[in-house]
Amino acid sequence: MRNYTKEELHEIYIQRILDFQIYMKENSLSAGVFIDSEEHRDPAVPYFTGHSGDATLIIFNTGRTILVPWDEILAGKNAFAHKIIPSARYKFSPLEAVKGVLNSFNGEFGAGTKVELPSYLTYPEYLHFVDTLSAYDLKCSENGECDFVEKMRRNKDIYEIECTKEAARIGDLIIDEIEEKIKTGEIKTETDVALLIERRCREHGCQRTGFDTLAAGPSRSFAIHAFPNYTAAPWPAEGLSILDFGVVYNGYTSDTTVTVAKGTLSEKQEKILTLVQRAYDECLELYKPGNRIQDAAKHADAVFAKEKMRMPHTLGHGIGLEIHEKPRVSSRQNSDIKFEPGMILTLEPGLYDEEAGGCRLENDVLITADGNEVISHSRIIRI
Repeated sequence: MRNYTKEELHEIYIQRILDFQIYMKENSLSAGVFIDSEEHRDPAVPYFTGHSGDATLIIFNTGRTILVPWDEILAGKNAFAHKIIPSARYKFSPLEAVKGVLNSFNGEFGAGTKVELPSYLTYPEYLHFVDTLSAYDLKCSENGECDFVEKMRRNKDIYEIECTKEAARIGDLIIDEIEEKIKTGEIKTETDVALLIERRCREHGCQRTGFDTLAAGPSRSFAIHAFPNYTAAPWPAEGLSILDFGVVYNGYTSDTTVTVAKGTLSEKQEKILTLVQRAYDECLELYKPGNRIQDAAKHADAVFAKEKMRMPHTLGHGIGLEIHEKPRVSSRQNSDIKFEPGMILTLEPGLYDEEAGGCRLENDVLITADGNEVISHSRIIRI
């Protein structure tokens, strides 16, 4: 991935603010509020500013952004905002921060100014805002600013695509190394493979894993998400083993699942592998712009149903600043939702049996103008 200059990154964040201003204008908003905290993580804060989190963000309809971070020094180095005010000035309270920032613009925005609050506020929190900001016309809607920003984030810009591709590339390197170390016997347990991923992702410049790595040997691979995530049990062992992991580069995560088939398999295990690969191959052809998302999921369900089997999860989901983003690739998805250029979604058919074990094959797919690009290269590995 090429290095972006600070000026180039600034232009990217400015464009996102400009896109949000369209929503503000259509809804006669003077300001929109976003709060990232331990109580609720809001990807809108890093999306609009590049700051890692723990901050209150106020965006005005003029395009001006005020960031009130917990860590002022970190924000000063990384964030893109017109003004950064330490939250200590407002007693580390998002409510006091919003009040103080809005009141500082009294000359521009008088009584009755329309301000939108994020929909994830609890009702008591919302009432505190209403009581404290009685001079303002406060809006808080389920289909409001948070929903709009979520839709903005579905279609990645070039920077987001490059970051996700880099995360996927690093994930591929790790998968290749894992396959090699399985064959040499250097990886023996679930813990071995999980800790290798943690170490390698940091060595390759990633910030963290996208989620807690899931490594399950044959005795636990029947679980969609094994619990505990990994143990000291043998991995891989005779039968079907699963490894589900992602790595985060510049805030953007990959998400891949490898199945390792070791030794002589039963007829049922071979059938599971064949069906998962078939569903993957056929559904990939449906991940194209203009196709209805629900149709891809229905096709996978039909592949399995023909053999009297059922996939107990969705076929995929969006990825980005969060590991699970909309849209979900589900048969229950709204029929109006279609694949669009710029979407990055997982394709992850899977089958699970209490005795035979499980198989999931998951890769990350970028929807392009004329089709798709598989940006990660997970696979079923036979040993």
